[in-house]
Amino acid sequence: MTAATPPIRTLIASAYAPAALFETGLGAITPVIPLLAVRLGGGLGEGALVVALLGVGLILGDVPAGALAARIGDRRAMLIAALVAGVALTGCALAPSLLTLALGVLVVGAVSAVFHLARQSFLTEVIPVAQRARALSTLGGVGRIGAFLGPFLGAGLLHLAPLRSVFWLAAGMSLLAGLVVALAPDVDRDGATRAAHGAGPGAWALLRRHGRMFATLGLAVVLVGAVRATRQVVLPIWSEHLGMAPATTSLIFGLSGAVDVLLFYPGGRLMDRRGRLWVAVPSMLILGGAIALLPLTGSVGTLAVAAMAMGFGNGISSGVLMTLGADVAPPEARATFLGVWRVFQDSGTAAGPLVVSLVGGAIGLAGGIVTMGVAGLVGAAALARWVPRWSEHANARTRAAAARRRLAP
Repeated sequence: MTAATPPIRTLIASAYAPAALFETGLGAITPVIPLLAVRLGGGLGEGALVVALLGVGLILGDVPAGALAARIGDRRAMLIAALVAGVALTGCALAPSLLTLALGVLVVGAVSAVFHLARQSFLTEVIPVAQRARALSTLGGVGRIGAFLGPFLGAGLLHLAPLRSVFWLAAGMSLLAGLVVALAPDVDRDGATRAAHGAGPGAWALLRRHGRMFATLGLAVVLVGAVRATRQVVLPIWSEHLGMAPATTSLIFGLSGAVDVLLFYPGGRLMDRRGRLWVAVPSMLILGGAIALLPLTGSVGTLAVAAMAMGFGNGISSGVLMTLGADVAPPEARATFLGVWRVFQDSGTAAGPLVVSLVGGAIGLAGGIVTMGVAGLVGAAALARWVPRWSEHANARTRAAAARRRLAP
């Protein structure tokens, strides 16, 4: 790890700007994928399935992403991911059939795992640990800003050009992200060293070596990922259940998103100053509690309050999972370890909306929503129980204990 923080302009060019560009492209195509799927002969169910392939590709790509970054370095991995994503998105833009579109979307999801992992690993390597949480929270925050702006940019383009033009836009954004990385100063010194001396232990070896940690803290990561993903599903569904107009739903969802993107840096700064638990536990209590209470809302005002509470809980926790992963990752195999870590995180993200659907189908929509709200509260308890055991940066007490251990003869 470098002794001093690289200049902010270097971090912007190497990580933050590429993140914003890449996520803007993904955000632009996400609402358009099911529309193109229908035009290619699929039904609404097939369209939803093609969208889900983004998440499937992400999970499938997590472990290979870690291995690739460990072998060739984070910077080169980002460049390859941006190039392959550009090619895959071009394939989607030209897709003659539903199968071709589905394969392209799956590849985009897989290479996005490489891009996400490489940026996280890169910042973990070059940022001093005292500033790690705010750096990774900012990374998560700029990604969310891109995902927030992408649909608006895509909607504006669709007023001027055909449906497939959005995929060309996303391809251009991906290639532009790669160009920014290529032109940025190279500060990936540790990544180059790893590439020269080998990738270190493999994913299965790390999973066995750290099995107890993945069985405990990993469970908390799955719960957090699931609850955070649920927020994006239950708000519009419950609004529709209440009979609100689509414009009202969009406004409430945008209000929640605005609160979300305003809080990533304060959340990261608090984690750096006070420890990870000062954000991890309250964020899950707030987010889980707001989701659990959502079925009690019945008006625009109460729904907006719940939506802002969800945005608050989600926003302050923007970088918490990335930060915890960086804290517990072994330095000699950081990228590979983070690939395994992201499998747990992304599996939770995929599982959350599925649980709402399955439980909601069995006992009603409110029951499905409350179930995931309770999962958030359980996640808070799991974090409080296991983060101090595995991370010396959990709070001031664990940091002091770690310092005493380092000074002991």
